[in-house]
Amino acid sequence: MRPLTDAWRSATSRLILIYGALFAIWCVVLLGVVQWEASRYLSRVVDQMLVARIHYLEGTDARNLPDTVATASAVDVQGFMRVGLFDAHGRRVAGNIARVPDELSEDGTVTSVKAMLVDASRDTPMRARGITRELPDGRRLVVIKDSTTIDGLGAIIRRGLLWGLSLTLIPGVLGGVLIARGPARRIRAIQQAMEPIREGDLSVRLPVSRGGDEVDLLAATVNTTLGEIERLLGEVKGVSDNIAHDLRTPLTRMRTRLYRLQQQFAETPEGDQLEACVAEIDTVLGRFRALLRVSELEDRQRSACFEELDIGAVLRNVHDFYAPLAEDRGQAFEIRLDKLPPLRGDPQLMFEAFANLVGNAIKFTPDGGAVRLVATTDAAGDARIDIADTGPGIPKGEREAVFRRFYRGDETRTKPGCGLGLAIVSAIVRLHGYSLSVGGDEKGAVFSVTCPPVVSS
Repeated sequence: MRPLTDAWRSATSRLILIYGALFAIWCVVLLGVVQWEASRYLSRVVDQMLVARIHYLEGTDARNLPDTVATASAVDVQGFMRVGLFDAHGRRVAGNIARVPDELSEDGTVTSVKAMLVDASRDTPMRARGITRELPDGRRLVVIKDSTTIDGLGAIIRRGLLWGLSLTLIPGVLGGVLIARGPARRIRAIQQAMEPIREGDLSVRLPVSRGGDEVDLLAATVNTTLGEIERLLGEVKGVSDNIAHDLRTPLTRMRTRLYRLQQQFAETPEGDQLEACVAEIDTVLGRFRALLRVSELEDRQRSACFEELDIGAVLRNVHDFYAPLAEDRGQAFEIRLDKLPPLRGDPQLMFEAFANLVGNAIKFTPDGGAVRLVATTDAAGDARIDIADTGPGIPKGEREAVFRRFYRGDETRTKPGCGLGLAIVSAIVRLHGYSLSVGGDEKGAVFSVTCPPVVSS
């Protein structure tokens, strides 16, 4: 199962995340505007009620005003509209307001205030809106209404926002994860299908579902391109193979005739020239044989006859085969075999591959140098075979190119060969499903073959 962090790297998940963020921002802005408009409307309504109430009280007979204020305060047990009457020195005469709020400095203007009430259960000022008027006799009339209605509306809107975001974003996130899993599975299937294509098997095609979405269109386009590339490469390969096959017969006949002439003129200068011609033809025939060998190995049907492979025995045979040559050149040829996992393959082909690698190592290592053949099991449980030498090494810019047909680096052009040995090795390794890499430095090259073990069913 993929980690959750990997699930959020997909384009679908990112789009869902961006949409969710934009939706949340829009909801906050929208409900903020609704709250602001509703609060402003309620404030206007409250202000109108305060103005109407204070006008009513102003019109009351001055002698009866204290009793009217006291009666209004007694009736207003729910705090709908609180009233207070104060003398010219600010002392309370009647009502349920303890003192004139400091914010009420201008007559007839409704202002937000913090009012202290004449209520034993409340010892802190309450938020309210209030208005004051100075009466002709110097007394002051104050009317206030608390802001619980306005504040309550804001609290309701905020709770609604939280519930709305929760009920929208949480299912959206869960739905986004579920929606992203489908494309993620298809991308993984495409990645798995690309592995054999990357290894050179152009007959594989990417999976296409019935949905016909963008991924399917892309996969279909890639499949069409792969088909065309396979056809073109098949034509080129066919032409190359036909040329190599057709020219091999006349060249073999020419070599035979030249060899007979060389035998007749063995003791003459012409015989030496004929011998050189025979050697050149042998070189050309060797290249044709190697080219046809690569084409043969690229036919993956041969893997059907693979068997249990003792890679240790193969490596020991390679060591025994090349040990005399290394000894003649004064080279130290070391072999070290650890316990290796079981493998499947063709022993003859693997012998050919490692023989090519060891032969190259010996050829490019100076006399008196060293060649090491080491087989171990890596941390992943795969068999890893390293062929290391003390030759000139391979520059980093040429390490991928050395596996191409007929490629020869600047350091190897003076050495005998046709540039097909590593191409044969690469074809054998890919046929077995193994991997081949080259490393090292200027003090020597290291060719590494990694062989996944047999998976027991």
